[in-house]
Amino acid sequence: MVAFGKKLKDRQIQEWQGYYINYKLMKKRVRQYAQQIELGTQDRRHVLKDFSRMLDNQIEKIVLFLLEEQGLLASRIEKLGEQHNALQEEPEIHKISELREAYRAVGQDLLKLLSFVEINAIGLRKILKKFDKRFGYRFTDYYVKTRANHPYSQLQQVFKHVGLGAVVGALSRNLHELQDRQGSSYLSIYDQPTLPLQDPVVDSIRAAVDRLTNSTNFLNFLGKHALIMQEELPTPSEEHVDDESYQFMSLLLNLANTFLYMINTYIIVPTADDYSMSLGAAPTVCGIVIGAMAVAQVFSSVYFSAWSNKSYFRPLVFSSIVLFLGNILYALAYDVNSIWVLLIGRLLCGFGSARAVNRRYISDCVPLRIRMQASAGFVSASALGMACGPALAGVLQTKFKIWKLTFNQDTLPGWVMAVAWVVYLIWLCINFKEPSHDSEENRTPTQSNDENSALEKGLNQPLLITSEDKVDEDADQDCDESEEAPEESRKPANSFRSAYRLLTPSVKVQLLIYFMLKYVMEILLSESSVITTYYFNWTTSTVSIFLACLGLTVLPVNIVVGSYISNMFEDRQILLASELMVCIGVVLSFNIIFPYSEPQYICSGLLLFVSAEVLEGVNLSLLSRVMSSRLSRGTYNGGLLSTEAGTIARVIADATITVAGYLGESRLLNVTLIPSLFIAISSILATCYTYNSLY
Repeated sequence: MVAFGKKLKDRQIQEWQGYYINYKLMKKRVRQYAQQIELGTQDRRHVLKDFSRMLDNQIEKIVLFLLEEQGLLASRIEKLGEQHNALQEEPEIHKISELREAYRAVGQDLLKLLSFVEINAIGLRKILKKFDKRFGYRFTDYYVKTRANHPYSQLQQVFKHVGLGAVVGALSRNLHELQDRQGSSYLSIYDQPTLPLQDPVVDSIRAAVDRLTNSTNFLNFLGKHALIMQEELPTPSEEHVDDESYQFMSLLLNLANTFLYMINTYIIVPTADDYSMSLGAAPTVCGIVIGAMAVAQVFSSVYFSAWSNKSYFRPLVFSSIVLFLGNILYALAYDVNSIWVLLIGRLLCGFGSARAVNRRYISDCVPLRIRMQASAGFVSASALGMACGPALAGVLQTKFKIWKLTFNQDTLPGWVMAVAWVVYLIWLCINFKEPSHDSEENRTPTQSNDENSALEKGLNQPLLITSEDKVDEDADQDCDESEEAPEESRKPANSFRSAYRLLTPSVKVQLLIYFMLKYVMEILLSESSVITTYYFNWTTSTVSIFLACLGLTVLPVNIVVGSYISNMFEDRQILLASELMVCIGVVLSFNIIFPYSEPQYICSGLLLFVSAEVLEGVNLSLLSRVMSSRLSRGTYNGGLLSTEAGTIARVIADATITVAGYLGESRLLNVTLIPSLFIAISSILATCYTYNSLY
C-alpha cells in the first residue's frame, strides 16, 4: 500500500500538474493549524475560515481547468462531427476508419480528464477527513452542505460532472454510428439504449464514469454485501482485467458452486432433528449436525483462500468431490445406523466450502466494468440457495428402498445433493477455463468500495461520514513527513495475527456486529424444527415452507434497503436501527408470560430475520469501506476475516443449541435466546461507543 500523496504524484499527468489538488500543502497546513491551536496562537473560528478559503481556492482551480478541458474536447468532437456529416453523403471506408480512430483519440483524452476528476475528488475527501480527525469537528458536513447547495456551487462540478456526461454521450453516439455499418443510417443509441457498444475505449470510459457516479443503489448494495474488495485508486495496470482471460461460463460455474453450497447447507435444517432421533440421539443434537459443516468451514476457508493464489479450477474440482463424498456419507448414515457417519459426512461437506474461491475469482478475474454485477450475482445466488434448500427438503417427503438403501425425508437430501455435485463436476470439467495467474504481489487488489461513491452520495446526505471513511488514512498513519510508506506496509497480511493487527476499533465493531447477526440467525434457523415441533406440532413440510419464506425475503429486503432506505438515511443510522430491531426481535421471541403461540413465533422470527438481513447488508457495506487496503489482497484478506467471524458465530450457535438441549426441550428456546440477547445488546453498546468517540 502506497501513501495517497505518493500515489497522487504517480498518477498525475505531467502537463496538468499545477491543476491538481495540492494535497501535500493542505496536509502541511492542517498540521500547522493543530500546532497553533495547541499553543493557543490561533482560535478555531479563524482556522475554519482560513481552511474553507483554501479549499475554495483549490476547488476553483480544479473546476476552471476542468471546464477549459471540457471545452477543448467539445470543440474537437464538433469538428469531427462536421467530418462525420460529410461522410454520410459520400461514405468512404478508409475515411470512416480514420474518423473512428480520431474519435477514439478524443476518448483517450476524456479518460485522462475522468481520472483527473477522480483523483481530485478522492484527495478532497481525504483532506476533509484528516481535518475532521485532527480537530474533532464535523467540518465536512458544514463545508459540503454550504457549498454543494449553493446556486453557484463549484463543488457540484467535481461531484456531478454534468459537462463530462455530455461529452461521453456525444462520443458514444458517434462511435456507435460508425461501428458496424461504416456510416450507414441505422438506429442510434437513443433508440436502443440497451444495445451494447463493443469498443474498448467506450468500455473504459464507462468503467471510469461508473466509478464517479456509483451512488447507492440496489446493485451496488448487493455487491458490497458480498464484501469483494477493490482498491480506491487502482494503478493503471489494475484498472481492468484482460477480457481475454475472462469467460462468462467460468463465472457462471462459480456462482453455481455458491448456489449449490447454500442449498447443501440449509437442505437438512427441517429434518436434522428427526434424523438425529432416528439414529438414537436427542433431537437437539441437530445443532451439532448442522454446525459440523460450519466447523469444517472455519479451516477450509483458509486453505481454499491460499489455494486460489495458484488455481481456481483445481479447488473447485476438489470441492465438488469432497461435497459428493460428504453427502453420500450423510445419506448412508441412516442404513448403517451411526450418528458418527452422519457427522463425518457433514464435516466433509464443510471441508468442501469453496466460497473463498468464488469471491476470489470475481475479484481477480472479472473485468472491473461488470465486477459489481458479478458481486451482486454472488449474493443473489447465496440468497436463492438459502431459500431453495428448505423448500427442496419439503418436497422430498417420500419413502422407498432400493436394494438395501433407504430413501426417505432424512436421507434424500444427501442423495439429491450427491447427484447435483456429480452433474456440477462434469459441467465444471467441460466448461471451466483456468485464467492465467500472476504472482501474489501483482494480483489485482479487490475492494468493493469506490471512494467517489461516498463523495457523490454526499450531495444528497451528509458527505463522508466518519463511519464510511477508510481507516488506513493516507497510509501514513500520521507519519506526514514521509510521502512513501515503507515497503513492509504495502504487503498483504500473511497470517491471522498480522491481519488482526490491521483491524482498527471501528473494524472490530463491524466484525462483532457480523458475529452477532450470524449468531442470532443461526439460532433461529437451526432450532426452528425442534421448537416448532415441540410447541406447535409442525410437520417437516410446514417447517420447510417457513424457512423457505424467510429465505425469499432476502432479495426484496435488499432491494428496498439498497434502492430507497439507504438513499434517505446515513448507513450508521440504518446500522443502529437494525441492531435495535434485532434486539427487539430476540426479546419478542422469549416464552415468558403468555402461552407461546404461532403468531408470536412467526412474527418475532420474521422481524429478527429481516432486521438481521438489513443489518448484514449495511454492515458489510461499511466494513468494505473501513477495512485496511492491505486486507484487500492475499490469503488473509477482508473477505476471509468476515467469513471466519460469521462461521465461528454459527459454530458457537449450533453448539449452544446442543448444550441447551440437555436442559430439556421446554427450556431450549429461552436458554438459547439469552446469549443472543446479550450479544445483541453488547453490539449496540459497542456501536454507540465507537461512533460517539468518532464524532
